[in-house]
Amino acid sequence: MLAGMNLLPFEPQPPFRPRAFVPEFIDLGDWKQVEPLFDKLESAAASARSPAELERWLLDGGELSAALEEESSRRYIAMTCHTDSPEAERAYLHFVEEIDPRLKPRQFKLARLFLEHPARAGLARERYFVFDRSAQVLVDLFRPENVPLETEEAKLTQQYQKLLGSLTVNFRGEERTLVQMGRYQEETDRALRQEAWELTAQRRLQEADRIEDIFQQLLKLREQIAANAGFPNYLQYAFKRLGRFDYTPEDCGKFHEAIEKEIMPVLRKLQARRRKRLGLETLRPWDLSVDPSNQPPLRPFDKVETLVANTQDIFDKLDAGLARDFRLMSEKHLLDLDNRKGKAPGGYQSTLAESRLPFIFMNAVGMQRDVDTILHEAGHAFHALAAREEDFHPYRSAPIEFCEVASMSMELLGGEFLEKFYSTADTRRARRKHLEGIVDIFPWIATVDAFQHWIYGHPGHSRAERQQAWLELMERFGGEVDWTGHERVRANLWHRQLHIFLYPFYYVEYGIAQLGALQVWCNSKKDKAGALAAYQRGLALGGARPLPELFEAAGCRFDFSRQTVQPLVEMVQGELAHLGE
Repeated sequence: MLAGMNLLPFEPQPPFRPRAFVPEFIDLGDWKQVEPLFDKLESAAASARSPAELERWLLDGGELSAALEEESSRRYIAMTCHTDSPEAERAYLHFVEEIDPRLKPRQFKLARLFLEHPARAGLARERYFVFDRSAQVLVDLFRPENVPLETEEAKLTQQYQKLLGSLTVNFRGEERTLVQMGRYQEETDRALRQEAWELTAQRRLQEADRIEDIFQQLLKLREQIAANAGFPNYLQYAFKRLGRFDYTPEDCGKFHEAIEKEIMPVLRKLQARRRKRLGLETLRPWDLSVDPSNQPPLRPFDKVETLVANTQDIFDKLDAGLARDFRLMSEKHLLDLDNRKGKAPGGYQSTLAESRLPFIFMNAVGMQRDVDTILHEAGHAFHALAAREEDFHPYRSAPIEFCEVASMSMELLGGEFLEKFYSTADTRRARRKHLEGIVDIFPWIATVDAFQHWIYGHPGHSRAERQQAWLELMERFGGEVDWTGHERVRANLWHRQLHIFLYPFYYVEYGIAQLGALQVWCNSKKDKAGALAAYQRGLALGGARPLPELFEAAGCRFDFSRQTVQPLVEMVQGELAHLGE
């Protein structure tokens, strides 16, 4: 049982299936109680003589993994909901320091037992193909000497989250979090926007050295982890660890080029339109979120309860099954959406692996991006619930590239039912803002991904070299924004991108998935029911099939070349033209 359970926003849920292997009453944070279960699994492997018995053994191992994964998730959720709670921090760090390091060698041994098992050849190849290759990667990459390094890595990422979650500014007599300050970037008063932007930027800059120190330690750890596993750099190690079986670093480079050639001209056109409509000589960093017609900011809701109710209305109109799923989450208090001091930044969906229920974490402050975020994270939640009947634990989660298709498609599909939030005119503004955001995010994705390719492809680089690499990418993908007087802010802009710190190389997935989501949306314009049915078929597969097949099931092509990018960008431009000014 999780220490500090009262810090969770929801009540503990029972397992989706009654436990058959893990005892009903067990403290999963106590290794003395967990270890005998791994001993039992290891000894049971030898007595599994037939493919059917081996499958039963795999299900038992999956049951244990799901129980431990849910325990870890609960502790992470409590910590991110309350970064200022010593109790939540202790519980989370206990699992990171005392349980995770002991799990890794045991999981490696179970994977090796599976790969060497004589009954493995009798398993249905198509059914176990995905699991088989993932087990092989685990065995290939495991090094006992990396376990303590990975523990230190997890502790450092928690320090980064704690630091960012603690940052506030005093703005016009009130203490505000940096997330709350984002609201002011949509205000029509340009002086107000500039004051808010500069105050927030300077607050981040005050922590620049601390953030750099954390990253430098992370970088050193990751380079050592890669070297221990026999790789020349962390780039090559990470691609294998992330299970990127279907694309390469070179493919990512081609994707960056496609964004540069096909999307940057559209972004510059939109920026020029924005500058002209705002009547400005140059666009400054505080001019990028305000309505380009200088209309008051979109304010879709004042209270989180309104956000939940109106989102429910969207799903009621979109699909009865999705509406049922979202209502279930609301009723079970599986939503923590409001922003507050001491809460970690960002948003995420975490699946409680044993109860097979999704949890959504957000920092809503009453902006249109909050509506996009709730739709996005709900897409992840629907994915988790769609695969809920899959009893083989490794197949209840899909590759990130397809997980993000689930979420980004829901932004587009749900975004067609925003009338509860807005008037007709503001609904069109919100849709236009979302589509312009898609154009805008592709170059940022390319920047963040290319930056990480440079970082980990150049072991031993200096901080100055890293900064120069970032600035070169900002020139390539930053568009027409005037940073005069704020060059240091621009040079450290990557400090705010938590993926670089927490999940190295996890960002290009958003770009790949956005292409998939745009294809789902394109399909829906021709056949709404058929597109939604294909989308749900893809989600229901979980992770049981390779990435290209998951895309195909959802009605998409797994391809991110210029050939795919060009017609989708043209579709977005056409839709923007249809929405008008």
